[in-house]
Parts: sequence; C-alpha cells; structure tokens
Amino acid sequence: MALSLNRGGRRAGRVGFFAVSAMLALLGAAESAERRCGWYQNPTPRNHWLVDRDGTWTMMAQGGYEARGMDLMPDFTTREWVRTNGYHGFGCACIAVDTDRRTMRIARILAVEQLPLSRCRQDSALPRPQ
Repeated sequence: MALSLNRGGRRAGRVGFFAVSAMLALLGAAESAERRCGWYQNPTPRNHWLVDRDGTWTMMAQGGYEARGMDLMPDFTTREWVRTNGYHGFGCACIAVDTDRRTMRIARILAVEQLPLSRCRQDSALPRPQ
C-alpha cells in the first residue's frame, strides 16, 4: 500500500498519518485477540467467567475485578440458557478477548457470540458446568 502524505498539504498529511496509525493499531489489537469458546457462567449477580479447555477465565468478580467490554455481553437468558439461581445460570459462547494468562483473567472483551448449548455439551475438552 503506497501512501503519499504530501498530497493536500501539511494538515492532510498529518490527518493521513494519524488515520494510518489508528488503522495499524486496530489491526494489531485484532491480531492479538483470542477466540475462546466454552461455558459462559453467571451463577450470581456480578460474577461472570468463561470455562474453556484451558481453565476458568474471570470476566467479573462481585466487588472486585471487571474486564473492559462487559457492556458487550448480550442478554444470554432469552434463549439457550440454563437457570440455576433465579435468572442466573450458564450458557455456551465464543468470545473474542484479550487475556492475562498469568492471572487467568479476561482483560478485554471485543465480541461475543452465544452458541447453542449442544455445542458445548458435545465438546469433550470442556468440563461439565457447575
């Protein structure tokens, strides 16, 4: 991709430079994101985690940690949701995330896709939800 930052004068050059920089930063963030699939669990208010083949990833802990992007979580309770405590329970999901592997926390949620429960039930690498 060839760029000419001189076209249109100095101001246009700066705008073009920042636009390209922003685009490259977004591409870098997308490349570092992981797609993690497994049991999305919300057993009690403000407690959310994802259990996949690598373990339990904390997204939110009541009174403490909260991953950036929790506002992207859809309402899982409208379909394919197992209630275990009022409206709280578990479902199956794939989530595009940035993680902190040392602490087993999801640092940032980028996108969420709710899946049919059968997808997680059929995955032998996943433990049964609790």
